[in-house]
Amino acid sequence: MSIVFTRGQGTETRRARGGRARAALSPATIVSALVLLIAVAWALAPGLFTHFDPNDGGDTPALLAPSLEHWFGTDQTGRDAFTRVVYGASQSLLAALVAVGVGLIVGTTIGLIAGTRRGLIDDVLMRLIDVLLSIPAILLSLSIVVVLGFGTINAAIAVGVTAIAQFARLARSQAVQINTSDFVAAAYGSGGTFFSVLTRHILPNSISPVLSLAVLQVGSAILQISTLGFLGYGTPPPTPEWGLIIAEGRNFVATAWWLTVLPGLVVMAIVLATHQIGNTLRKVTS
Repeated sequence: MSIVFTRGQGTETRRARGGRARAALSPATIVSALVLLIAVAWALAPGLFTHFDPNDGGDTPALLAPSLEHWFGTDQTGRDAFTRVVYGASQSLLAALVAVGVGLIVGTTIGLIAGTRRGLIDDVLMRLIDVLLSIPAILLSLSIVVVLGFGTINAAIAVGVTAIAQFARLARSQAVQINTSDFVAAAYGSGGTFFSVLTRHILPNSISPVLSLAVLQVGSAILQISTLGFLGYGTPPPTPEWGLIIAEGRNFVATAWWLTVLPGLVVMAIVLATHQIGNTLRKVTS
């Protein structure tokens, strides 16, 4: 009977690995990875993709329709819209990474401490997380931006605060599960301190789903930061930022639809790509 069980277990393992490989190499995942690579390349080396100035249209006519020379047309001051989208990648992606970093570090720390210590500490920390969850994300981020002041980094911090609760709840659930494992009890029994057990055993064994959530949160952070930029609470003009670019073109929707539609499609494609990559990582690491 043990031989049959071993074979069955081996078959299930091979099937699981095959499913993970198919998820990692699916067309949707490959396309999503290419989209993200392009966005990262825009952020790192925008000059390789366009030769126009993002903040000066020069003598270029305003509100030109998309063409081979101006892929996304020109805006109300003659600036090349595609160039502004390309240069805006650095602002938007940097802000999204800062936001996710804030949520990941603070939220994971709170969740691990709450799930490991339990008792009163767990109750207090989780009630604070419940308060964060009870406030709409956009309202909380707007309130924080008003207190900190406008700007890319301040908007990123505000968005990051709204993500703390999700990271904390996920990290806590993982910590509670792992904290009851035999190897954790053995680590304490052999003289391990709370900090050493937390960093050597609980954190490494609970980080995979948290990192998958972090990738998913990049897309959500881009949307939230773009929303703040659209409302005028993000990067000040004329610095290109995706939300600001869409906001600047909203008054010309009837006559120059490309100023809002095309940048909006770019943002949508990048957000969908990050979600696809995040879901793939979750399947691969599960």
